[in-house]
Amino acid sequence: MAVVTNAAAVSVSDFISMIAEEVAETVRAASDVRIEKESFAELSSHLEKTVPLLLELAKTNARGSDGLSTAVETLSRNVCDAKKLSLECGKRSKVYLLVTCRRIAKHLEDITKEIGLALGLIPLAMLGISSNVSQEIGDLSSKMARVEFRVSLAEEEILEMIELGIRVRNSDRAYANNLLFLIADAAGITREKPVLKREFDEFKKEIADIYLRKDQAEAIQMDQILALLGRADATLSFEEKEAKYHSKRRSLGSQPLEPLRPFYCPITQDVMEDPVETSSGQTFERSAIEKWFADGNATCPMTMIPLVSGVLRPNIPLKKSIEEWKERNTIVMIASLKSKLSSRDELDVLNCLSQLQDLCEDESNRECVMFENYVPTLIGLLSGSNSTVKSRVLTLLYILAKDSDDSKEKIAQVENSIEIIVKSLARRSEERKLAVALLLELSKIASVRDYIGKVKGSILLLVTISNSDNSRAANDAIDLLEKLSIHDENVVQMAKANYFKPLLCCLASEQDSTKMTMVSTLAEMELTDNIKAILFKDGALAPLLHLVSHGNEKMKMTAVMALQKLSSLPQNGVQMIRGGAVRLLLDLLPLHIPSSPRLQETVAATIMNLAISAAQIQSYDAVVFLESDDDIFQLFSLITLTQPNIQKCILCTFYVICQPSSAMIMRCKLRQYSGIQVLVPFCEHNDLTVRAIAVKLLSCLMKDCDDRVSTEIVGQKCLKTLLFIIQRPDDEEERAAAMGIISILHPGCTQITQWLIDAGALPIIVRLLKDTKCDDSFRKKTIENAIGALSRFTLSNNLEWQKRAADAGVIPLLVRVLLTGTTLTKQYAAISLAQFSENSSGLSVPIAKSRGFICCSPPPLRVCPVHIGLCSIEGTFCLMEAGAVEPLIRVLGEPDAAACGAALQALSTLMEGKNLQSGTKLLSECNAILPIIRLLNSPSTELQEKVLCVLERVFRLEEYKGMYGASAQMLLVDITQRGNGSVKALAARVLANLNVFCEQSSYF
Repeated sequence: MAVVTNAAAVSVSDFISMIAEEVAETVRAASDVRIEKESFAELSSHLEKTVPLLLELAKTNARGSDGLSTAVETLSRNVCDAKKLSLECGKRSKVYLLVTCRRIAKHLEDITKEIGLALGLIPLAMLGISSNVSQEIGDLSSKMARVEFRVSLAEEEILEMIELGIRVRNSDRAYANNLLFLIADAAGITREKPVLKREFDEFKKEIADIYLRKDQAEAIQMDQILALLGRADATLSFEEKEAKYHSKRRSLGSQPLEPLRPFYCPITQDVMEDPVETSSGQTFERSAIEKWFADGNATCPMTMIPLVSGVLRPNIPLKKSIEEWKERNTIVMIASLKSKLSSRDELDVLNCLSQLQDLCEDESNRECVMFENYVPTLIGLLSGSNSTVKSRVLTLLYILAKDSDDSKEKIAQVENSIEIIVKSLARRSEERKLAVALLLELSKIASVRDYIGKVKGSILLLVTISNSDNSRAANDAIDLLEKLSIHDENVVQMAKANYFKPLLCCLASEQDSTKMTMVSTLAEMELTDNIKAILFKDGALAPLLHLVSHGNEKMKMTAVMALQKLSSLPQNGVQMIRGGAVRLLLDLLPLHIPSSPRLQETVAATIMNLAISAAQIQSYDAVVFLESDDDIFQLFSLITLTQPNIQKCILCTFYVICQPSSAMIMRCKLRQYSGIQVLVPFCEHNDLTVRAIAVKLLSCLMKDCDDRVSTEIVGQKCLKTLLFIIQRPDDEEERAAAMGIISILHPGCTQITQWLIDAGALPIIVRLLKDTKCDDSFRKKTIENAIGALSRFTLSNNLEWQKRAADAGVIPLLVRVLLTGTTLTKQYAAISLAQFSENSSGLSVPIAKSRGFICCSPPPLRVCPVHIGLCSIEGTFCLMEAGAVEPLIRVLGEPDAAACGAALQALSTLMEGKNLQSGTKLLSECNAILPIIRLLNSPSTELQEKVLCVLERVFRLEEYKGMYGASAQMLLVDITQRGNGSVKALAARVLANLNVFCEQSSYF
């Protein structure tokens, strides 16, 4: 609005109302300033407090007086100035505002004080203003009159640097770059080169406006600042600086110039670096004249005129001339060196590179090298074979690129430059170190950084270097990899090179696309166990579980795939279990997601891996896998509701859990859930893998279950399937499990035995036992179970089945495994042989006494020394004929009490009834009696009872009391003293047979 500055033109009340409106506009303008925001905010705070007071004054309808008019006009003028300053500070160049911030702060302070004074001049008492309002106006006036505005410390530092730079005529580019960056930071300008260039151009326009306003003093000051900042990289484009350089070089000639005489210090006779003038008017090198004074001299070295030692004035014009002379000769030298780089003499090339490197240590010379277009030539040298040359080139390129975005861009623009530098990553250690340092410096330009990641092999080489012994190269490689990880495709390449840190960081990204890319990479990659362990150690589990629980359908699927892969390592699987993965997976398993048909299968496979992990770790670290009965039931119930691929995993999960002998509780729970009934139909499943795992699991569940339960469930069809499996050599573990199921079925069930015979079980088992091609652990288990299954066909109460078994060739196989089988196999074999032997005596054919003349008698028949008749393996099942006695005696030496007991039982059948004398004699001749006696040392009471029963029969015969009584006596006495009741009584009876105790003694 048009502000009226003369109170006489309108009524005082209207004028005050207009000032109030102007104050509101000033406050709004002050909120958008670009500089001194805190000071403007303080002014706004004071002005806002004046508005209600001014409106209160306007209500008084005061008439004009000289005092009131003067106060109001002063207030109006200064509010107008505050508004104008606020608007200017909201739209003028940020650089200009910052370099004039002291003046702005001072102007703002003056305005605020003037407004405060104007408020204090208002004749409040004459206007009838209330005491409260008068007090508020008085307090506000006092505060505003005392206000002080100061620039910030950062702004003060910048202004001091500007003043210093102008005073010493600093032309250093680094100084200018640093100063421009400080200005940018203080003024809220980003450090991006295009932004800085735009702001600098705005500053130059501001200076042009100052010239138009013909403010010569300010224009000169701004020109000095412009010249100082003009050395910064961002103020001119590379092309502009290059054109300016070549224009200058063309005027210099091609030969270096000798220094002028005034350039030499009269004392040192060297060209001066810091010329200073003494009070005599002579110029010397500062350090030289200071030493002259320090040595006690007080006169001029040239004129001998007395000098004031402390008065030394910088000879700035001379210093500037010397710098220009040096710069001119340096430019000429740089231009002349370029041709030497093309020399075929590698020594010349190395010397040239050394000179260039020395020159480039001075920052001002680096641009000259760039303007002379050295970079393509230098890049070309990197393709050579001389390692020293290439190291020098990489060092030089690094120096050129450092602190210069223009140089970085020019290096990257040379054809194939980045590819050539990347190849140096595969060279010798020194080259690798220099190449990675150069690439790290070049990567500060976003476009170059992006290109480095696209060069074939770059990421793999960087990952390799990150693991090297050279700490500097390794650290630089890690820093560069971190920069390259801004792009997902680079992170994927890093992961494929076994560098997973960026990938793990990205898994926690807020962007779904990034998380999807990373988790897909993990799911699809082939990972070694070592890498799987590292991933979990570095924290892969938590973000993956989060994605499983919170991700979308596709994300869940991919995350589970990754977990499936990682969980194949047992230690990872245990960590997943402890991290709550089982519950998450169990919740996913029943879900049917059309868009992710493989989800259930992958979840089931992961649960299987966790079960395997838990089973492997259980030996030394307890892990709870399925925590509740509900979890067990939920998982087991899915066996009948899912597809074969899922069924395999669930069956395998429970097989792994149930396999250990310590898993009795789990086996019991599954039987409670009708596990056996559920599994039996799976033994006939069309999918061979499902069938195999089901058979193995069924075998596990039947280990320690009620025989009647299993017999009621396993029918004829199932038995045929099991026999079919036994005949297939594809999966020895499945064969062992199938054979185990048959061996577990109660031998007393004649129906099952008849079904097996009808299905040809005996020849199948015999063929299996005769096959000796494989000797792995599962093969041993198969034989063990097969021998156990034979016991149902050798029951002594069914002579027909025994004959079938004998005719099938079972007995020789039983004898063979007594020598080669496992302890349990030997036990089973001994049990069957004992059952056979129980019928031998009755089957043995007595020898008819010869009649007639001896010369006409047939040849004598071989009589069994035990059964005193004609015996055979198939006809009478005779242990003697089968050659089983010696192997059975060997089994007596087994450490397992059950095996020893079974062997003893078989041997004792030779001593039964009428065969006591002959059987005992045979056992004595075969040296079996002493091994039997030694079994009295067994801790097994059951075995001791069997031994005592045998010895009781042996010592009925007088001839053996003397032979073995002494060997048995002490052991028997010890049993009578330490054994339990039944064993003590048996031992007493044997001692009675040895005439040690009276047989009627009631002591035992």
